[in-house]
Amino acid sequence: MTSPALLDRDGAVRRRVALGVGGTAVLLAALDAYVVVTVLIDIAEDLDVPQNHLERATPIVTGFLLGYIAAMPLLGQLSDRYGRRPLIHLCLAGFAIGSVVTALAETVPWLVAGRTVQGIAGGALLPITMALIGDLWDERGRPVALGAVGAAQELGSVLGPLYGAGLAALVPVTLELGGVQLGGWRSIFWLNIPLVAVAAVFVHRSVPPPVRNGAPPARVDVAGGLLLALSLGLLVAGLYNPDPSESVLPPWGLPLIAAGAAAGVAFVLWEMRARTRLVEMAGVLRGPFFATLGVSFLTGAALLVTLVDVQLSAQTLLKLETLDGALVLSRFLIALSVAALLGGWLAHRYGERPVAVAGLAVAAVGYVRIGQWPLDLASAGYRMDVDLVVAGLGLGVVIAPVSSAVLRAVPAAQHGVASAAVVVARMMGMLLGVAGLSAWGFHRFQSLTAHLDTPLPFGVEPDVYAKQLAEYEALVRAALHTEYSEIFLITAGLCAAGVLVALLLPGRKADGPVPASA
Repeated sequence: MTSPALLDRDGAVRRRVALGVGGTAVLLAALDAYVVVTVLIDIAEDLDVPQNHLERATPIVTGFLLGYIAAMPLLGQLSDRYGRRPLIHLCLAGFAIGSVVTALAETVPWLVAGRTVQGIAGGALLPITMALIGDLWDERGRPVALGAVGAAQELGSVLGPLYGAGLAALVPVTLELGGVQLGGWRSIFWLNIPLVAVAAVFVHRSVPPPVRNGAPPARVDVAGGLLLALSLGLLVAGLYNPDPSESVLPPWGLPLIAAGAAAGVAFVLWEMRARTRLVEMAGVLRGPFFATLGVSFLTGAALLVTLVDVQLSAQTLLKLETLDGALVLSRFLIALSVAALLGGWLAHRYGERPVAVAGLAVAAVGYVRIGQWPLDLASAGYRMDVDLVVAGLGLGVVIAPVSSAVLRAVPAAQHGVASAAVVVARMMGMLLGVAGLSAWGFHRFQSLTAHLDTPLPFGVEPDVYAKQLAEYEALVRAALHTEYSEIFLITAGLCAAGVLVALLLPGRKADGPVPASA
């Protein structure tokens, strides 16, 4: 007869394996949210998108984020109805299909379609894994397991850009099999296929099957999920301008943004009245809860703008290759990861509010300094390293306090949903931040270069043409420098706004933890 101690030990091992598998799946999806940041110019060149029209490539980033956010809450609830294991398998299969479409894409629309499918499938893995933790762990052990999954999600933002650049550089662009391109940036997405297959095997072996206990199936807030997806989709479509030479927004921009705002209001009204909600607000300290979401939104916007524009600065102003540009970005990423660990200790010692306020203030200073980088970046020397480290330390130290504060603002039974909500808010900040600032930045660049005529080598001496081309490239580089500088100064403003919102986070003594019975 098997002893109870042995059974408990076997159950603990199975829980740890399930946690490891779920966390790995979350990490895989999080990596793919950021891999294209460092290879965006490579992708654009391969798909014949000129560098002075990179706005045509921005849907490659926003398509994934839109799918990621839209699917996260709704598919998480579907796992309550149909079980964790079937939904995880479905998401892994969708992620693999999206990866294949992305790897095979020869045009931007097909690439965006593949990335969107990836995002939809990948976004659901986080809430499903957190719900799985709620199934397998008791209230005492749940926070540690939730923290491990949250760490996997955060690790994706640190490793993703380096992973993408490194893999694209290691696999030769010329690698083919049966006429299918496997090398360069496409190798990132081909590698997902065996990784997903391995994950699916371990999921089948470690995640418990659905339990049929005769209880009525869980209700799913389909209307709320669709309204949220519609609102975000309309906002992103309104901010995307395929021809920014005339204006920041396209002709359809304002109507779609207004429609997106209306859909957002409809979502809020629906969530106030619906019987089944994406986030149940009973017992929630609403002020601190929404403050944590606001801080997460603003830090997300600052984070992705940094990942995109520092890489672009390195490749267009310093003329670095993809991997070398990623190494410049690594200063920021390493500081971000170190500060994320430091932020947890500081929040435990001093409280979430002062640490978040101080972190965002430091980040704002860092972005002001980045916005003042000289046109000749090569002459900046160690200043670039210092400024990127300062910005990374400031943003990174905010991650743990926000994650901790949201748990103190909601009942224990809703910790998984609240943790996912913080991630959703951060991804929404990334989505709308990069869409909005890209729209403004591309228009700014087009307005600065509208008077320039590209020199042609016809009818002029070679040395004259070389001089004209050098002058033209210098003016384009100056316009890019102005665009990036102003974007980073706006990012500093986002961090300053985050300081004000962080002042509304729960205080260390004034607002204690919410009891489970609240």
